[in-house]
Amino acid sequence: MERFNFNVTVPEFKDISYNIKDLGAKGDGRTKDTHAIQSAIDKCSENGGGRVVIPRGIWFTAPVTLKSGVDLHLESGAVLYFSTDIEDYPLINTSFEGFFTYRCISPIYARECTNIAITGNGIIDGNGGAWRPKKKFKLTDRMWKECIESGGVVLEGKEDMWWPSQSALDGHLNLVPNPEKLKNKEECEKYRDFLRPVLVNFTNCKNILLDGVTFQNSPAWCLHPWLCENLTIKNISVRNPWYSQNGDGIDVESCKYVKVTDSTFDVGDDALCIKSGKNEDGRKLGKPCEYVIFENCTVYHGHGGFVIGSEMSGGVKNIKVSNCTFIGTDTGLRFKSCLGRGGMVEDIFIDNINMTDISKEAIIFTMGYDMDTKEGQTVDDIEVPEFKNIYINNVNCVGAGTPIVISGLSRKPVHDIRLNNVTISSSKDIKTENAENIEMNNVKIIK
Repeated sequence: MERFNFNVTVPEFKDISYNIKDLGAKGDGRTKDTHAIQSAIDKCSENGGGRVVIPRGIWFTAPVTLKSGVDLHLESGAVLYFSTDIEDYPLINTSFEGFFTYRCISPIYARECTNIAITGNGIIDGNGGAWRPKKKFKLTDRMWKECIESGGVVLEGKEDMWWPSQSALDGHLNLVPNPEKLKNKEECEKYRDFLRPVLVNFTNCKNILLDGVTFQNSPAWCLHPWLCENLTIKNISVRNPWYSQNGDGIDVESCKYVKVTDSTFDVGDDALCIKSGKNEDGRKLGKPCEYVIFENCTVYHGHGGFVIGSEMSGGVKNIKVSNCTFIGTDTGLRFKSCLGRGGMVEDIFIDNINMTDISKEAIIFTMGYDMDTKEGQTVDDIEVPEFKNIYINNVNCVGAGTPIVISGLSRKPVHDIRLNNVTISSSKDIKTENAENIEMNNVKIIK
């Protein structure tokens, strides 16, 4: 397909290495090696770039900031193990779930960098269990008991969720009902425990490579490239506990020219995600996510295998997903939004997808996922999202709770959807509402 014959610029690096041990890193898993690691990154970048080597060992550290020209290389047996001391994570002005906000800095962070990489065969562990709340229904009785006995708090009268600290719970109670406070740094400082970081965040960077590394146990999302261009991801593994709150795999947001190939995901929320900002913030930024390819990827667990939304207010277009396998995800192909988002999702091409044991919908379009209207708004004031020109070909799903759901909005039906050569085994029927110009060729539901 001509539109996807684009080249992604892959970073190149000087043939020079900086070993963190030479700068005093101990690698005993207890001493913070932050200064040595950051010094190696800074020195490498200042001298024109090269490779910062993380050798075999357990390297305990606070957050580090990647710099232009640096390939952070984890040798086999290397574990970069991040601190659970919340004071190590200052607040920064960033974006999370499509909303401009203050958030704790990511364990690995880069902003406005060119030519950066994380490569090798090592492991990056975000130590996210110290940050994440846990829902009781997701845990066994023994796991819940251990959680309660470890400390933390539950909300009196609503003992269905455990929080790792009172500050985290207070943040949930004070910031979620008042999202404007998330734009106030002084307010956010009161509840830093609540503002969990993503494991790896690249903001407004160009020419990025992730190759071979395992990224796991994030406080929130694992990988979040935002406003980036020329991103190559291959041969990586992304792992979060299946019960991890907001434990997404990768959220490609408002990026251009991206290829994600030959990688595996086993996570606690949506796995392969496309986003472009939420509501007014996303529309104001106006940066669509476009020219993205996911190919030869496997998802072992997640709420959705491949997902667009629900934050898509800046637009999504020219996305290709092919030769992917979803094993035991809640949903397979998931498209979601709601009134208030606005934005356009169009020209999505999906081909050769295999799925097994999908507990909910194999393919779902839902425009009622969330609702964000302000007091006093009329229906005419509300921004309406649009999904169109989506092509889904050659799908085989062995076992799904529901085969296909296409549920649009009465004001803007989902339209111009083509499904060809789709076979799904399910005891239920296809459901459609507020959908126009839906074409199904050789679509079989085996009961």
